[in-house]
Amino acid sequence: MTRRILVTAALPYANGPIHIGHLVEYIQTDIWVRFQKLRGHRCLYICADDTHGTAIMIRARQEGRSEEELIADMREQHVNDFAKFDVEFDNYGSTHSDENRELCAQIWKSVTDAGLVVEKPVEQLYDPEAQTYLADRFVKGTCPNCKKPDQNGDHCENCLSNYTPKELIDPKSTLSGATPELREAPHRFIQLEQLHEFLHEWTQSGEHLQTEIANYLKGHFLGDELRDWDVTRPPAYFGFEVPDFPGNYWYVWFDAPIGYIASTQQWCKANGESLDDWWRSPDCEVHHFIGKDITYFHTLFWPGILKTAGLSLPEKVHIHGFLTVDGEKMSKSKGTFIQASTYADHLNPSYLRYFFASKLSAKVDDLDLNLDEFKAKVDSDLVGKVVNIASRCAKFVANDQLCPQDDLTVWGEQEGQPSIPLDGGIFDRNSMTQADAIARMYEECDYSGAMRRIMMLADEANRWVEEQAPWKLKHDRRQQIAVCTAGLNLFRQLVVFLAPVLPRLVEQTEKLLACKITSWDDAKVELYGTRVAKYEHMMKRVDPQQVEKMIEDTKEAQADDASSDAVDNPYNDGPEALAAEPMSGDECTFDDFMKVDMRVARVVAANHVEGADKLLQLTLSLGGDETRNVFAGIKSVYDPEQLVGRLVICCANLAPRKMRFGLSEGMVLASGPGGKDIFLLNPDDGAKPGMRVH
Repeated sequence: MTRRILVTAALPYANGPIHIGHLVEYIQTDIWVRFQKLRGHRCLYICADDTHGTAIMIRARQEGRSEEELIADMREQHVNDFAKFDVEFDNYGSTHSDENRELCAQIWKSVTDAGLVVEKPVEQLYDPEAQTYLADRFVKGTCPNCKKPDQNGDHCENCLSNYTPKELIDPKSTLSGATPELREAPHRFIQLEQLHEFLHEWTQSGEHLQTEIANYLKGHFLGDELRDWDVTRPPAYFGFEVPDFPGNYWYVWFDAPIGYIASTQQWCKANGESLDDWWRSPDCEVHHFIGKDITYFHTLFWPGILKTAGLSLPEKVHIHGFLTVDGEKMSKSKGTFIQASTYADHLNPSYLRYFFASKLSAKVDDLDLNLDEFKAKVDSDLVGKVVNIASRCAKFVANDQLCPQDDLTVWGEQEGQPSIPLDGGIFDRNSMTQADAIARMYEECDYSGAMRRIMMLADEANRWVEEQAPWKLKHDRRQQIAVCTAGLNLFRQLVVFLAPVLPRLVEQTEKLLACKITSWDDAKVELYGTRVAKYEHMMKRVDPQQVEKMIEDTKEAQADDASSDAVDNPYNDGPEALAAEPMSGDECTFDDFMKVDMRVARVVAANHVEGADKLLQLTLSLGGDETRNVFAGIKSVYDPEQLVGRLVICCANLAPRKMRFGLSEGMVLASGPGGKDIFLLNPDDGAKPGMRVH
């Protein structure tokens, strides 16, 4: 049965270019949409620029132009960047549109009429230098929960907790660097607690969210009273003025998700359709694709608003993790904070689409772009397996026709036996069993599973081509064409399976074999008698020099934008760690310092501590028979087997401390604020257990 599906990806903010971290989501969503369209379903891919807020206003001031001019230019950049990576939207709108203004007013009336809106005075952070109240995203500081420094004003990327900017420890304005002041102004709130019962039922139904997300919401939010959500901002602010609250504006997180609906309405107007068929119909599925950092908004606030306004609730919210590069957070100083346009200048975007697909699953795990693995996977899978079949077979039938169906079978020795497919039945087996299995994986967003399955089929097809060796059949032209026909059909079948991921390879295949790929069922149909075009190069191996050039160009671009302070600090060491844990104001004397006997020690045994969440039990050797039993709170970072044999620094004359797990006779030295950020100190090579640290 044909489904009607509306799909959205989170709206990119119109204050900066698209980078490869953003592309994880937009490519993931594009793959799912292309798959649904291949299956014959009506599927819209809707998105828009998120355009309101203080950041846009401040940047426009700095550049001496209007906010409208700024967001128009940024929209053009975003659209161009997405097009380079074959991300194809059915409509790409803007939250600063007449449609969005009207819908915001309608939905605001619904929540107001439902008695969900309340007005309260708010002490809000104000930047005295920039002379504006600060949106959450313009405040950074230390998370009040996990104490991780340099976190956002409204949520922590480390522990995923939500809070208000004034709860931050040592907040700073990202606009001017000034310490914000608290000022009071009236705000209006939506009382989500009134929707608690509905939200608990919707999130815990097992139908709409990944299990880990449902459990996270239950453990962190739904077990307590839901806090009121602040949805207005006082001037100065770039956004839509609230009709019944003159001089105040809807906060960006109120009008941004409504932009999904407004962008859909633009598409409906252009195509003569009704918005109700997409946002008020039980026959339409709404699917949101988002990153885990905006889980709260899309799984509690947004469903509550939709329910109150009588709009369709999401059938599913698909949540993905963050992108790291070579195992680390994307870094400007290391050249791994790569803009989409910079990547496209150096490397084939199809490579990135395939690599992301090979890593993305239905879980919320982070995805790592290891550049060595990236090259190896593209070279092996796309070039060495998939395209290799076409290049080996097509050149022997270029400008010729694929053979008729009868020539693709080899008859048994006795008359009347059933025919045996020339390829040994690979194509038919794939059609009957693999097509449906791969389709299920796409549907469930298990792209990595689908890619593994497809590459197994590619391996089998390559083995068959190798066995048949069409390059050795020059003496038997008829048999050579038959083998190449079977090989090219296996290749085309693989391309159909990869079509959601690699639309450019689809276009190249359509040109080569003069036959369109428009349906998932094309994987079950063999080609006979069509003319094969001259083979043209489809993909080449990843050039490591281009990878390096991409990194260098990224470093240079970031260096051009760096502040003058970077000249005095070439290592790009920021003040965040010191700000998170300020130095003590109490001085110690040299004699005080010498009382602390710090020694090099070797970990000779390390064990988990039963009943302890954070502790490991270490046996430290100071040389000879001298040992210390130490309990160290490093379990969140280190496994016991990693530590055995390692040299550490310990305080050897610390007074023993009786703990419920045993006697702790010292302390190992480490740096970091805690949690996942703990770093054991260790001496350079050559140090020996027992040596004093001076």
